[in-house]
Formats: sequence, structure tokens, C-alpha cells
Amino acid sequence: MTEQPEPIPHWPGKLVSLGDYQVYVRSVPDQAPELDPALSEPAPTEPALSEPAFSEPAFSEPALREPALCVHGLEGSSRNWTDLMDLLRPRLAAVALDLPGFGESPPRPDARYSIAALAQTVIALIERNGRGPVHLLGNSLGGAVCVKVAATRPDLIRTLTLISPALPDARLRLDLLRFPLMSVPGVGARLLRQVQHLPPDRRVADVIANCFSDPRRFPPARLAAEVTELRRRDALDYPAAALVGSIRTLTAETLRGGGRPAWRDAALITAPTLVIYGHDDRLVNARMAGRAAHAFHNARIVVMPNTGHVAHMEHPHLVAAEIGVLLAAAGQTGQTGRNRQAQTPEAGRAREFPLAPAG
Repeated sequence: MTEQPEPIPHWPGKLVSLGDYQVYVRSVPDQAPELDPALSEPAPTEPALSEPAFSEPAFSEPALREPALCVHGLEGSSRNWTDLMDLLRPRLAAVALDLPGFGESPPRPDARYSIAALAQTVIALIERNGRGPVHLLGNSLGGAVCVKVAATRPDLIRTLTLISPALPDARLRLDLLRFPLMSVPGVGARLLRQVQHLPPDRRVADVIANCFSDPRRFPPARLAAEVTELRRRDALDYPAAALVGSIRTLTAETLRGGGRPAWRDAALITAPTLVIYGHDDRLVNARMAGRAAHAFHNARIVVMPNTGHVAHMEHPHLVAAEIGVLLAAAGQTGQTGRNRQAQTPEAGRAREFPLAPAG
């Protein structure tokens, strides 16, 4: 492989108050010149929970750029969106949050990790901004959360982009039995303790191997930062509960009504939608693209070859290009914003699975 260029630094961020709890939000500094000057500094190693909330909107941007919000997946964080946020800058002012209990965000006071609770967090952040609907992007667990948000609050969504969304798959996969096992009371915590005995660099490498089609695509310069971050979280008292709670949520979504309620939510979505699957995804089977094509009424479904679970990290330029197609199509049909609800459900339905070339 050719030598990788030096990756850009992760975007800075700050804790944002959502009433009785806070979430950490990253934004691109030149998109938010009116925000607190602290945003131009690197994120603290351990955020101060007493830090005051933003006095300005949570996502501020030049008037010509439309707001976008990125939601990470299981064991992820807002850092997962660094490269894609940069590539979307010509059109979108994207920010990314750490879901409660992940990244730099403390857990919710009620310690809830259900899809509904996490969707409430996303909705609260969008409403706090007060600048109308956003382009919503979600990966894995974050994709499932974004489906719930788009189904229940269509007034807040301009377009929806889902990358390997963790929607229920009724087919039993023996290679993923560890997830339902971790949902068993007492078992999940015990399994996590066993994993935590492994060195942090080994655990980070295992996550990358599971999420990337080719782990060599992960920038080596970012590996040390991820190991440092894992060591920091190992010293906290809530990450294990956040992980087990989220895994239980995904397991419950699969078992509840055979997974049908989540797919019914997908069928309710009216916003123009892009759903991307990775052909080599070890966690969300790319065959789910077929079900997605039938469930989402106004969607383009893309299966990317040579791509794993995090297409936005493995092939950010390709994902940015696909989002550009989504935005162009939505703009031409006038389906962004409130007037999109006048469109028929069949408008824009994608029956094909375009294979985007991936190196």
C-alpha cells in the first residue's frame, strides 16, 4: 500500500447542557467563529463536568451552510466523524456528539441507554440549536437512533444518512453470539472484565479489525490517540455500564416483535434517505440492503465493496460523494425542510444497490 498522508487533527469540542445532563459536541472551528474561544483549543483529556454550557447555539455556522449532526455507533465517539466533517464543509456545517456514556459525554442521570432515550438526547440537542431541521447522519447504534428520531420527529430532519445502521436482523449469526450473551445480567460485566485485562493497544486493534475491511486503512498516527483515550475511559466508573446497556438495547430491539417495530419506524420516514452498507461488514450484514430497500420509502441504498462497518472512516471521500448525490437530489425535488411531506412515499425509492468503487 502507498504511504498514508498525515491525518487531520480531531475537531475540538465542548460540553453542551441539555437540562440535567451534558453531552460533548465537536465542531469545525472555522464553521463556528462566534462560539467560545475555548473551541479553538484541543479537547481536554478529561472534560470538567462543571464547565458551563454553551451560551450560543450548539451548532453555529455561516448562514449559507446547512446544519448537520453526526451520531456515532457502539464503542465509538464523535472522533469517528473527523474526516467526513471536513469533506462536507463546502455544503454542510457538521457537528458530532458523543452519546451519553461514550467519548467525553457523561451518562444520563437516569442511566438509560434505550433507543428511545438516546433519540431523546439527539432531539434535545437539535431543538437546543433552534435553527430548524438538520441533515442527520448515523452509524451502527447511532443509525438506529437516527431512524427513531426521523420517524418520530420528521420536522427536525432535512435528510437522513445511515451507515451500516444497527437495525434488527432476524437471522442467527453464530459469530455475533457474544452480543446477546453480554445482555444476560451478570454475564456482560464478567465478559467485559475479562476483555479489560487485555492491553489497551490490543483492544483498540481488535475493534479496528472488526470494523474495517482492511485495518491497514486506519491511520497509524491516530492509533496512539485511541489507546490513550481507552486508558482514560478505563479509569472511569461508567463506560462498562454504557456498553452493556447499549448492547442490551440492541438485543432487545431484535427480540421485540421479531425486530418489526424498528423496521416499521423506517417505513414512517419521509425525509430523503441514503443507506450505506459495507460489503465486508462483519457486524451488520450487507444483505440487509434488500430489506432496507423495501422498508425505506424515499431512499437510495448503496453497498460499498471493500468496506467494513464504518464506511465514513474507511472511505470518507466516497461517503461524502454519496451524500452529495443525496443533497443534490433532495434539492432538485424540493424535499428538504417542511415541504417534503407533500411528496408521495414512492418518490425517490431506490430499487438498485449501486456499487461504489472502493480501493
